[in-house]
Amino acid sequence: MHQWFLSYNGQQMGPLDHAAAIAQAAKNPDGHCWRQGFAEWMPISACTELRAESAAGAMAVPTPPPAASSQRSDVIDYRIYGEDMQFVEIELDPGESAVAEAGSLMYKESVVSMDTVFGDGTASSAGGGFMDKLVGAGKRLITGESLFTTVFSHAGASGKAKVAFAAPYPGTIVPMTLSNYGGTIIAQKDSFLCAARGVQIGIFFQKKIMTALFGGEGFIMQKLTGDGLVFIHAGGTIMERELKPGERLDVDTGCVVAMTSTVNFDVQPVGGVKSMLFGGEGVFLATLTGPGKVWLQSLPFSRMAGRMYAAAYQKGGSQGEGSVLGGLGGILSGDRGF
Repeated sequence: MHQWFLSYNGQQMGPLDHAAAIAQAAKNPDGHCWRQGFAEWMPISACTELRAESAAGAMAVPTPPPAASSQRSDVIDYRIYGEDMQFVEIELDPGESAVAEAGSLMYKESVVSMDTVFGDGTASSAGGGFMDKLVGAGKRLITGESLFTTVFSHAGASGKAKVAFAAPYPGTIVPMTLSNYGGTIIAQKDSFLCAARGVQIGIFFQKKIMTALFGGEGFIMQKLTGDGLVFIHAGGTIMERELKPGERLDVDTGCVVAMTSTVNFDVQPVGGVKSMLFGGEGVFLATLTGPGKVWLQSLPFSRMAGRMYAAAYQKGGSQGEGSVLGGLGGILSGDRGF
């Protein structure tokens, strides 16, 4: 069972077990709550898990904010499973939909229908003409993604239905409610996993040529806009950092996962020529300057893939092992057969 933390006017309580958290929430709902698996602190009054009538093991269901009448994205419920090899299970009400990256489906219930569409599956893209769909698909193509996304919809008339999406490599799935971050998140181009229908997946161009060339993710990143839930995937362990105005953080370019639109992203040389050649950290570091929030990953997939490639057997002998036996050494050690 999760341990809960509650906050009232900056005063934190916890950890509390589930029953104690429900009791405290009923006593005073005018605060915020957090538990492991939450992307951010949320109002106690909006957390269905802490309602007195909530059943044990209920899912985290962020309810719409007070101004829900302007909500454009579907309001979906979700639960994230696992520690290092995670997947997210989304619960849909009749008529609700989730849009996901092609190839990310893990399972779905039979009442959930699948529809492969051009672009990001938003209402404007799905309901517009051919050119609208082509533009939406073109944005994804520019960012290196597939032309298509898949929309999963609850096609039944009653009840709830579940669909789950798995991360493509070991790491962490991070849920974000875009309305909590000004409606926009800038993310690396391969981090998007799935989202509530209504979230728009666009492109973000780096304005400075040096940042574009040496920023790790190239000239183009993804721009996720809307007011609904979006799930991004990061390699290894995720770290969230809130930057104050003018506060700067120097980061390996591959470790930047996402940031709010208020954060300034730039690059700078790592140091002198010796550091560039022999430091092992590349030539440039990313500089993130506040105000705003940033998400960093401990194990970029490119770093993991590079290590795997370096450790793989190469024609002419093993590389990086220093064996005087070359290929014969690989055979004797069991690295490869005849």
